[in-house]
Amino acid sequence: MRLALIIGLFLLFQVVSSAQYDPDGRVVIIQDDLVDSVLHHYEALRLKIMENPDNKAIPGYRIQIFFDSGLNSSDRAKQARDEFLLKFPDIQAYVNWKAPNYRVRVGDFKTRLEAEKTLQLILPDYPNAWVIKDEINFPEMN
Repeated sequence: MRLALIIGLFLLFQVVSSAQYDPDGRVVIIQDDLVDSVLHHYEALRLKIMENPDNKAIPGYRIQIFFDSGLNSSDRAKQARDEFLLKFPDIQAYVNWKAPNYRVRVGDFKTRLEAEKTLQLILPDYPNAWVIKDEINFPEMN
């Protein structure tokens, strides 16, 4: 992922910038303002990565498939998580408790669009599921 981003930035820089020599032999770089914007965004992302050396949670989206409170709600939440993982083994599932409910949320999506796409896949099995803002696990950088 990181390599693809760097290559993409390099190609973008090559396309929208050019170099010319001035009369004194110095190189003058002419580039679109978009390049500076992209580089600024990349630097902000790099700093966020540096602030999260232990892959702590970052803002993102998950899909909530279950919530319940009361007697045995913890057991029902774990059962819902396990059943989900049998149907969708490639999607992470998490049980958490926030008084008074146990919740099962799935996925680690950086954008709402990614979450909505996955929601469409699981809606036949979980018709009451919905996308919700949540803290997600820091994505792996390849």
